[in-house]
Amino acid sequence: MLLKPFMREGIMPLPVTFISTISRDGVRNVAPWSCVMPVLRPLDLILAASALKRDTLQNVRDTGQFVLNLAGTDLADKVIPTARYSPPVADEFELAGLEEKPSHVVRAPGIAGCYAWMECKLVKAYEEDRFVLLLGRVLRLEVRDDALRSDGSLDLAAARPLMMTGSRQGMHFCTLEDLDASEPFSAMFPDGRDPLAGRYQE
Repeated sequence: MLLKPFMREGIMPLPVTFISTISRDGVRNVAPWSCVMPVLRPLDLILAASALKRDTLQNVRDTGQFVLNLAGTDLADKVIPTARYSPPVADEFELAGLEEKPSHVVRAPGIAGCYAWMECKLVKAYEEDRFVLLLGRVLRLEVRDDALRSDGSLDLAAARPLMMTGSRQGMHFCTLEDLDASEPFSAMFPDGRDPLAGRYQE
């Protein structure tokens, strides 16, 4: 079947995260975000794409800070309440029935009940005609203890990361399944040595 190019999310599962911010006046804001990705390995950078008119974008520009909250499937019912339009003076934590998790290095609060939190500062905003790319530096990364396995990898059964695929009808929520298969990064290199291995020890 041939699909329109803009239907790419229908065959490309995306993470469902929540970006939380706080305005200059102290109003808390939350928005669901799927267009996010890390920047290479092992950089401490994260990239998020935004529409031009979003309270979240304005707050990030005004304060230079945000929290990327990684949600599990139990927060699927919070996507629409945080996606709906609400005036900038409205506290979206209250509107969505979300509890705050205090942050440590940024002013914006995180969301309680997630499995991981990235406290970030804005590095640069790349603006195009219809969107903005926000490049953020992760200042603090916290993961719920029970969401990690002994080798430091994510326990998918415990975290149950919230994901979605799109269709003409809307969003279809899903999660990940562990294949119990793995390969070291070093397997990609001819000499069997990962040139970036030392960075993970810093």
